[in-house]
This record gives sequence, C-alpha cells and structure tokens, in this order.
Amino acid sequence: MDVGKALVRALVRIRDALLDLLLPRACPGCAGPAGGGAPLCPMCRDALVRRPHRCAPRPGCPPVWAAGPYAGLHRRVLLAYKEGDDALARVWGGRLAAVCEASGLVGADTLLVPIPGRGPPHDPRAPVARLAAAACGEHRGGTLLPLLRHRGRVRRQAGLGRRERLANRAGAFRADPVPAWAAGRRAVVVDDVVTTGATLAEATRALRAAGLRVAGAVVLAERLPTADGGETPFHGEKVLRTPPKP
Repeated sequence: MDVGKALVRALVRIRDALLDLLLPRACPGCAGPAGGGAPLCPMCRDALVRRPHRCAPRPGCPPVWAAGPYAGLHRRVLLAYKEGDDALARVWGGRLAAVCEASGLVGADTLLVPIPGRGPPHDPRAPVARLAAAACGEHRGGTLLPLLRHRGRVRRQAGLGRRERLANRAGAFRADPVPAWAAGRRAVVVDDVVTTGATLAEATRALRAAGLRVAGAVVLAERLPTADGGETPFHGEKVLRTPPKP
C-alpha cells in the first residue's frame, strides 16, 4: 500500500513538472512566472513571510492576531486562494500556523474552530476549514473542531458598514453540542480576514453560549477601514516586478 502511494505521489510530481513546462503558472502575487511548479514566485513567497501582529481591538471580539495586512500582495494572494487556487492552501496554512505560534493562543489542548463556509455545514473543503486543517498540521498543536454553522442565509459583508455588519451577523451562528472529550478546553476562532470584527464577535458569542472558553482568534489578514470606507494603505511592501492587474 505504501509503495502504491509513493508511486502515485511520484506520478503527480512528474505531471505537475510537465504542466509547468508546457503551461507556466503565473504567480498570483505579481503576475510573473511562478516557476518550478510552485504556487508563488520566490520573491512573493518571501514577501508574505512577515511577523504576525496583534490586531487593533474590536468591540465584542477576543484578542485577534493576523499574519499580515489585507492590502497589496497579501490581499492579491488571499483573493486568488478564495477564488479557487487550491495550490495556495498550503502556503496560507503555513502562515496561519505562524500566527498560532506567535500569538501564544494555541496549545496542544486548544480547539481551532473555523468560521463556516456558505456550503454544507462542516464542509472540509470550505476555504477557512482547509486553512485551519493545514495550520493544525504545520503547527503540530491544536485540534480542528468545526462546531459553528449558519442559522440561515445572511447578506454578504462586503460593502456594509460596522453597524450593518453587526446587525447582519447578530444571531447568524449556532454551535453544535460540544463533544465530551472537548469539554473544558479553550477555543480559538479561525477566519481569513477581520474587518469590523462582526463575524468574530458573533462566533465568539455562539461558542460561549455552547459552554466553551474562547481565548482569541487567528486570521490571515487585518483590514483597517478608513474614514471614507476605503482601505488603509500598507507601507513597506516590497516592490513587485510588474504592476498588479487592475
């Protein structure tokens, strides 16, 4: 059985190498060639590796830590993942693992609870669930436990102000009963982006109502809205080889 799996993996690597030669992959960060079958070019891959930071406090939210800003390179690569570039799952899983470690929120007995996707409840293919699973593997700490589910259909958060986001998310989640083996453990919520914190605040409420101790949240990117509703520019990002696509 192990020999068969090894053969399959070898064939997959050969296939990917051939496809990379025939159809070079474009790096979603700079639109240049990624090369070597990698999901990102070396420059963009290195630029993503930043020290995780604690996010600005948001009402109703536990402590939140992020891998970087929701701007520039981070935003482009994250949008590519959310739009279906599965090759980036491992990249972002590694960055989320770095957040887990730097924050000090995630230990061996910590539960990582992902924000649910819009598909079936507890779908392991949902973008955030995949990130949490990858982070557990990379960090070697924490246990993935998808407890949250949507109560019904809600509006998308994009374009909504803070009050609208809070109203849109109020009562949006419910938590499944906590398994006996998980009782008493602390939980950390996992999401991709934090803006106003409405989603994380609602997830925290639902998990606490189920009897869990929510220690904090980890995300890939923090978006800081400006007074006019735009994004706070992020200074210090490396210059890319080519201008980003509009």
